[in-house]
Amino acid sequence: MSAALALLASALWGAADFYGGALSRRLHVFTVVFVSQAVALVVFGAGGLLTGALETGGPYLIWGTAAGIAGPLALFAFYRALAVGRMGVVAPLAATGVAVPVLFGVVSGERPSAGQVAGMVAVVVGIVLAAGPEARGGTAASIGLALAAALGFGLVFVFLAEGGASDAYATIVVQRAVNVVLVGAVLAAMVLAGAGYRGRTPGRLLLAHLPLLAFVGVADAAANLAYAVASRHGLISITAVLASLYPVVTAVLARYLHRERLRPVQVTGAAATMGGVLLLAAA
Repeated sequence: MSAALALLASALWGAADFYGGALSRRLHVFTVVFVSQAVALVVFGAGGLLTGALETGGPYLIWGTAAGIAGPLALFAFYRALAVGRMGVVAPLAATGVAVPVLFGVVSGERPSAGQVAGMVAVVVGIVLAAGPEARGGTAASIGLALAAALGFGLVFVFLAEGGASDAYATIVVQRAVNVVLVGAVLAAMVLAGAGYRGRTPGRLLLAHLPLLAFVGVADAAANLAYAVASRHGLISITAVLASLYPVVTAVLARYLHRERLRPVQVTGAAATMGGVLLLAAA
């Protein structure tokens, strides 16, 4: 079950990242993050209140808060990198953050089998190859932003896994609440300081893209929940790798919807990634 949930998380993250990056080319990146996360908070917060999932406290408050701080910083960097760089390059680079939870799992005492280690290596190599020779065309800014996002995403993986051990659903709600407060405060400060935000997102344009913004936020939150539950039932060093397949989804969507070309080495990377997934599932 943990493998299936981790793969579901990667599919949802991949779709959310693709559309989040596309929206960041039309709207201010802060608007994309704030509105999408606000919708997710409303949806998941209402679900938590109706089911009583938020009635008790616990360690999830700490881990949800930590994820809520690291997540927006990573998203800002990632969406901006997607907006100024090539999606087929940025997404795989951002996925290298999987090294953070893998190292955390090993340091915490997890001991994957030889087959699982081989699968993890194949997945990571495949993700890197998916960037392909096009990485040469990436600007220093987009590559730097993608690597910063990688570190942030890696930390979020760890925080969600730790929070999921207490209460996965409540962790996601707390994470989203912190996201909205943090991003909202930054937006307010930008407007008050006249930092170039005012007028960048016309109301009509925002309303036109509201359904897609809602999808990005809900899909991202659902992916976080799927991963948090998966890590509770499996090794974080393995579930994190499986959940990190989202760049493949983003690259495929970019290929077919934005007509971004995939080189042979990128196809090889995707094949290596899928081979690694099979090894992890069979081990």
